[in-house]
Amino acid sequence: MAGEREGSAAPRLGGKTALVTFVAVIFAFVGETQLTQYVQTTLGYQHSFFLFYVVHSSFALSFPLHLGYLLLTTHHSPRTLISGLSSIITAQLTSRDPRIIHSSQFPLSRFLVVILVMTAVYSIPALLWFIAVVYAPVTDVTAIWNTNAFFAYVFSVKLLNLKWSLIRMCAVCLATVGVLTIVYSDSAPLSTTAATARGMTVTQTPAPLFGVIITLVASVIYGLYQVLYKKYAALPSDLEPAAEPTQYTHIPASAEQASDEEIASSPLVASNQVIHSLPFGLHPNFLTASMGLCTLFVLWIPLMVLHHYGIEEFALPSNMATFAAIAGICATGVIFNAGYMILLGVWGPIVTSVGSLLTIVLTLISDLMLGSVGLTAGGVLGAGMIVGAFAVLAYDMF
Repeated sequence: MAGEREGSAAPRLGGKTALVTFVAVIFAFVGETQLTQYVQTTLGYQHSFFLFYVVHSSFALSFPLHLGYLLLTTHHSPRTLISGLSSIITAQLTSRDPRIIHSSQFPLSRFLVVILVMTAVYSIPALLWFIAVVYAPVTDVTAIWNTNAFFAYVFSVKLLNLKWSLIRMCAVCLATVGVLTIVYSDSAPLSTTAATARGMTVTQTPAPLFGVIITLVASVIYGLYQVLYKKYAALPSDLEPAAEPTQYTHIPASAEQASDEEIASSPLVASNQVIHSLPFGLHPNFLTASMGLCTLFVLWIPLMVLHHYGIEEFALPSNMATFAAIAGICATGVIFNAGYMILLGVWGPIVTSVGSLLTIVLTLISDLMLGSVGLTAGGVLGAGMIVGAFAVLAYDMF
């Protein structure tokens, strides 16, 4: 039995495709962070909600780009791919309702509700973060936000029926301590530097307790979103890159085995022969693009409300440099969020959330290269903790 379990668990990293996706995700996040800071400080374009709206609306490009890539590099036809997506989503949204389980009609109303909920749960933490940085020091906001890896673990145990694992718990806690070490090492100078880089000063945080509370709420919601996506939206097809089909034919034989592999029990397992026909990442990219369209057509309303009440006046960039930088934010944002959604399906929320903390290490390195911060022993120690925690979780996956 031990050999069988070990063999079945071996491909859980998702192959080369998932690893390349992960590398793209962490570098895209660093690029997005640096460009966002450049736009709002150096270029002076401080319109946070509008930037959020534009970047999240650009998620709509992820599916057309993926579809175009497949049409250029494979023999798939658009009709076949769209039909496959429609069949899978129909099965997913109707499998729990015995009255329509055999229906072939696409459940449009249910799908729209799912996308609306996903967009809301995904957008709320981002908006709370933008609010929090006004009231609390940036160092506090950064540290508390990145505790979402811990909450993702807690919610995974409760909602995905995972067993408590000492190794995973220690790795998540180590990563969280690593974040706190980086953020608070030599805390006074770093706090001043971080605040100044964002056009703020320490005295401009009038209600730090309020900022800390809403950041904590944002972190909890983001951790919950990752687990809910894995449980209700991700499909077993996320485990099978088209380029490596022979490695991903394993379906958990029991609920306990599925729990150990961070694969929630799915109503679509019985129809895996249909699910496995989709190319790697196509389904999560379709969901990401749908969330982008939802943002585009719905969240312009609060944008107008903020403008009407003078909270954030609507104003387009006044020069091409700002336009180009915002385009760069959109491009890196699409790569990061589309890739992150794919990894949530492949690796699960625990490994993905801890892995995303490596972006802090890369951001620290890029800040050092740009001369924004100085090298400290705490920064080196914290970076080592995060890298070590991710290495432990990656090893545990094997």
